[in-house]
Amino acid sequence: MTATAVPSPTATSSLERSALLVATLTSFLGPFMISSVNVALPAIQADLGLTAVQLSWIATSYLLAVAVVLLPAGKIADIHGRKRVFATGLIVYTLASTAAAFVGSAAWLLACRAIQGVGAGMFITTGMAILTSIFPPQRRGRAIGIYVAAVYVGLSVGPFAGGILIQQFGWRSIFLVMLPLGMGAVAITLAFLRGEWADEPGQRLDIAGSLIYTVAILALIYGASILPSPAGTLLIAVGLAGLVLFFRQQRRAPHPLFEVALFAANRTFTFSSLAALLNYSATFAVTFLMSLYLQYLKGMPPRNAGMLLMTQPVVMAVFSPLAGRLSDRIEPRLLASAGMAVTVVGMLVFSRLHPDSGLAGIGGNLVLLGFGFALFSSPNMSAIMGSVAKEHYGIASGAVATMRLMGQMMSMAIATVVLALLVGHETIGPANFDRFLHSIRIVFLVSALLCAIGVSFSLFRGRLRQQ
Repeated sequence: MTATAVPSPTATSSLERSALLVATLTSFLGPFMISSVNVALPAIQADLGLTAVQLSWIATSYLLAVAVVLLPAGKIADIHGRKRVFATGLIVYTLASTAAAFVGSAAWLLACRAIQGVGAGMFITTGMAILTSIFPPQRRGRAIGIYVAAVYVGLSVGPFAGGILIQQFGWRSIFLVMLPLGMGAVAITLAFLRGEWADEPGQRLDIAGSLIYTVAILALIYGASILPSPAGTLLIAVGLAGLVLFFRQQRRAPHPLFEVALFAANRTFTFSSLAALLNYSATFAVTFLMSLYLQYLKGMPPRNAGMLLMTQPVVMAVFSPLAGRLSDRIEPRLLASAGMAVTVVGMLVFSRLHPDSGLAGIGGNLVLLGFGFALFSSPNMSAIMGSVAKEHYGIASGAVATMRLMGQMMSMAIATVVLALLVGHETIGPANFDRFLHSIRIVFLVSALLCAIGVSFSLFRGRLRQQ
């Protein structure tokens, strides 16, 4: 930390509150925008005349940009200052969101979404690092729990608040609302977030490593988005080979973009990161699959299905701060492992879905899954950030965000491949309801298996606190 004066207890408390406020607001913005845009897709299609492929790229362009930026932005923040990169990302995100409200073509909208992703990648990777830099270990879990809860609040509020905005003011309003929220976050950051955090000054950004990483991530995520086509398989192979090359290059780089030693020598960090990857790979497609199940097989209108599905993120939002607070006193690996075990049970329950499954049982299982994910997420994040030295906070935060993003893409890829193999490119309807339901069951069984493997990684990560 480059601030020279030793802060008083009052100043420290004020700094912690300011950091938590601005980090929580930014952790809300991204999920709120993602879930709002999903609701707005039909209106965007009608207004701009987008094809189905272009509609899918409204989400994919954003995810790609976020994935590419995460690690380089984390390293730049460690060198030049996390608050500087954080505030710059907020400004980029806010300006791109505002510009998206005035676009007149698909190309410009996709460009704005990609620039949004660049800004989001900058504040995602630094927000958690700033919190970890400011909050001491005995209060860090609670802060991370609140931060994680804001993500689920955004996912919960987005479809309903976004739907109201779209109905009253049109789809462009969901982008315009980011202007006051984003600029408010920038103002708080600049006015109240005193000091700067740069634990690796004097180092240089590894350009070669950044390029290899960018190509590998682009190939992996784009390849996953077009599975099960041969081109998708080839791109995923190229991406995996690129990641192997990246890790080898990082071992030789004088100023590596990513400290490979974090994975090679830090078992807690490695196993916690793998547990996060597997957990997101198992859980991200739940809402997608259950939304289709409820609307097609149960005949529910979108609004009613959305109200039932929001129970899961609401439970996540409620219990994440509590789980984070518990992780300040109880070994995080125990809480996170218990959360993943609960998730395994929930996935196995959904693997038994049939056309006559009761809505009360479905809602109860969504609550169970939400509780399991909340019990896993905050303690696991606390374990990851608590297992590295402060000079690696930015890199560790970027790494876990990358794991999360890759897990989300893997989850959707699994669902896409199974649906393509069993249902094909047909429109879902009564003629293929049986194959569609069989696909859902298979995906949930695979998800349960992934989570069960994740429990092993979580349990054997090692102690964070030495007794």
